[in-house]
Amino acid sequence: MIRLNRMTDYAIVILGQMAQDVGRVRTAGALAEATGVPVPTVSKILKIMGGARLVTPHRGAKGGYSLDAPAADVTVTAIVQALEGPIALTACVDGAEDACEVESLCPMRGNWNRVNDAIRSALDKVTLADMLDPNEMFPVRAMPAAEPKINLATLPVAGE
Repeated sequence: MIRLNRMTDYAIVILGQMAQDVGRVRTAGALAEATGVPVPTVSKILKIMGGARLVTPHRGAKGGYSLDAPAADVTVTAIVQALEGPIALTACVDGAEDACEVESLCPMRGNWNRVNDAIRSALDKVTLADMLDPNEMFPVRAMPAAEPKINLATLPVAGE
């Protein structure tokens, strides 16, 4: 099963809260209170997201973090990669930290990159704005126009 860790889930919750007022500087404590995520966890996530440039750190007495991009410009890919690292289902992909012991003999060598690219491409199409409003991600399709009803009583009968 492919599963994101809880920190990534919390990061989306925190970013969702920050997206309600783009550019506003918020402390970890204020975000923890607004989201229900514990302060130490919020602090850790903000530091990670600051390093990935998803949020902007502000130092000083009125410091904290701000989200300076609209939610529609923040992809789920960027959030996942900031907290999880490269999107990879196996260790035998381009740029993997761990080398596979049988890589040179493996008939699947390089094929997993196509799968990882497909997942990355799908996540690139989903933004933080989509996560905040699922109706935007999966809009209700317009109902097709109703077929005209035929009144059988007005149709000519064969042989009459």
